[in-house]
Amino acid sequence: MPPTPSPAGEDLAASTVRTVTVRLMPLLGLLYLIAYIDRQNVSYAKLEMVGSLGLSETAYGLGASLFFLGYFLFEVPANVFLERVGARIWFARIMITWGIVTVLLGFTQGTAMFYVLRFLLGVAEAGFFPGVLFALTLWFPQGHRARMVGWFMIASAIANAVGAAVGGALLGLDGLLGLQGWQWVFLATGAPAILMAAVVLFVLPDGPETAPWLSQAQRDWLARTLRAERKDGGHVDHGNPFAALLDRRVLMLAGVYVSLPLAAYGLGYWLPTVVKGFGVSNLTNGLLNIIPWLATALALWWVPRHAARTGAQGNALTWHVVGPALVGAAGLALSVVLPGNAVKFACLCMAAAGTFAAQPVFWSMPGTFLRGASAAAGIAAINSVGNLGGFVAQNAVPFIRDQTKSDLVPMLFLAACLALGAGLMFVVLSALRRDAARRAVPAGVRPA
Repeated sequence: MPPTPSPAGEDLAASTVRTVTVRLMPLLGLLYLIAYIDRQNVSYAKLEMVGSLGLSETAYGLGASLFFLGYFLFEVPANVFLERVGARIWFARIMITWGIVTVLLGFTQGTAMFYVLRFLLGVAEAGFFPGVLFALTLWFPQGHRARMVGWFMIASAIANAVGAAVGGALLGLDGLLGLQGWQWVFLATGAPAILMAAVVLFVLPDGPETAPWLSQAQRDWLARTLRAERKDGGHVDHGNPFAALLDRRVLMLAGVYVSLPLAAYGLGYWLPTVVKGFGVSNLTNGLLNIIPWLATALALWWVPRHAARTGAQGNALTWHVVGPALVGAAGLALSVVLPGNAVKFACLCMAAAGTFAAQPVFWSMPGTFLRGASAAAGIAAINSVGNLGGFVAQNAVPFIRDQTKSDLVPMLFLAACLALGAGLMFVVLSALRRDAARRAVPAGVRPA
């Protein structure tokens, strides 16, 4: 039966998806932009904080990476709580706590306090990114999710693009009200999270059934469509959501996902240092670093859109993950071996775009076989394990640099990790597709 047309004569499905997109995605994107700047502020503050507190580079690097350890340990429980109490309350809680911890970082007194607060920041923010990914499974049919993840992740590219300018401007407030510039970095990036928590409580619905801006016909269509997808797609809701952590498919996706955050955080963490090595001024460095993230934003928009518009299935869908990852690996490797600063920089732009653009279609995969609390736990598990790549990158990249005395050689390490991950990803996603085909066959019926 064809979809029921809306009163305005538009297709009900298209109007529903469009309404949800317009009402939901700008808010979620803004929240992620704030979150990503909050993650990056430690690199801006470093320029003054190390000398002010007498921290060594090693101690600072370890403290910065402890964020990912707290994130790893608490992400799954956080997402399970989200599924039970609802996105509105839980996102507000996350933002208030991470805002408070960030503000407290502005009053750090020494190494131990820095370590504790960075760990607590990871604990506080745990559950936000996978929570949004889980929430998208409640709002959008499967065919639209990769595109929505792409739109959501564009906020991270924008945050990287404007972050250097914001950080530099805040450091310029040194001495205002008796505070140092690095303190203003934490105060000014923590306050928006606390303020936005109130907005979330008043604006964000817990789900489609409570959204005042959806008509009853739109709510019914969305509920009917999502229910049919879960029924036909072999979705699993484990009795105990933590049982999803032992699901073979979750473990495989978690294992191969590590390479993407490792390359992304490694490149983002080290890119300003590489560009500075080209001999440019700090101002020019900041302006040049906008370009890779604009390229990344374009790739995040185009790749999932191309997958959706071409109706990519099977191997074609897999290549929308593996292909960008291989492009990213090639860009990282070529930035080391090709001559000329302009060429090297162009390769790094390509690497940033490829590394990030592999993720939207990847994150559409868990929702094809998990639902309910199991989806919340499974998505969080994949993301928490994967983000250990960030912990590895923020320690391995400076270590390799110290051993080789080269700003670019660490890119070879990132390229190797990303290429290996892309190869394994092709194998894993192909295995998941075959597994889904087997599960779709009714019991007692042998496939032809």
